[in-house]
Amino acid sequence: MDFLKKHFEKILLGVVLLGLAVAVAFLPFVIANEKQRLEDMKTSVLHPKVEPLTNLDLSMAQAALKSVAMPVSLDLGPPNRLFNPMPWQKTADGHLVPQDKVGPSALTIVSITPLFMKLTLDSITPADPGGSPQYIIGIEKPAAYGARKIKTQDYCTTNPPTQNKTFEMLSVKGKPDDPQVIVKLKDTGETAAISTNKPFERIEGYMADLRYEPEKKHWENCRPNVRTSPPLAFNGEEYNVVAINPREVVLAAKSNGKKWTIAANPTNAAPVTAASASASP
Repeated sequence: MDFLKKHFEKILLGVVLLGLAVAVAFLPFVIANEKQRLEDMKTSVLHPKVEPLTNLDLSMAQAALKSVAMPVSLDLGPPNRLFNPMPWQKTADGHLVPQDKVGPSALTIVSITPLFMKLTLDSITPADPGGSPQYIIGIEKPAAYGARKIKTQDYCTTNPPTQNKTFEMLSVKGKPDDPQVIVKLKDTGETAAISTNKPFERIEGYMADLRYEPEKKHWENCRPNVRTSPPLAFNGEEYNVVAINPREVVLAAKSNGKKWTIAANPTNAAPVTAASASASP
């Protein structure tokens, strides 16, 4: 104990010096480790490790492209009429109705009937001595004559050949009491054969029966001819029939010439066979 008391300072100083020697000995290792740590930090900043890209999820973008490729069907017309409101019109009795329920759009076609040009061999007059027989040929043209069924007759011979506005006589075939008269039509140049039991028929036009339900009006035998078919008066306006075909009727407003096409129902369409000749006026 006396030794420790006498040499305490020396022993303490020796321990401190020994600790400093150990610290100095380890200092190079610490410096090397710090330099390595700083180098690693520098490398990680300047040359970072890049992870490989994964597959991108493009499902939302592809769905958006598909939706853009599909056109949008937006109907703002009937019956929605969002930006195109339906006009209304006051009728003669004062109440309001949609405009498409009055006027030409409300006109309906009851029926469309073909008009046949018909040539018939009505009678035969035997030939006088030295002469040739006379053939009485009936001519019906309801499309040209008007609303009434008008039939004219012409006395025809082959020597000299008879000519009129409708046809020219060409020849007569068959038996004298049951001949077949051959004529050439002036308008088309076609050849027609006429006998007592087989007339010649050809569609030359159409007539229509029309009805306007809002005013309970009905017109029969309307034709596309101002002379033969007077204007149709309804909805405070007059309309001329300008054309009729097997599927539709075309009207024109008398005031401004605006045209309207009225389509026929399939059941009201005009037949196109000769069997409908009996329906002609």
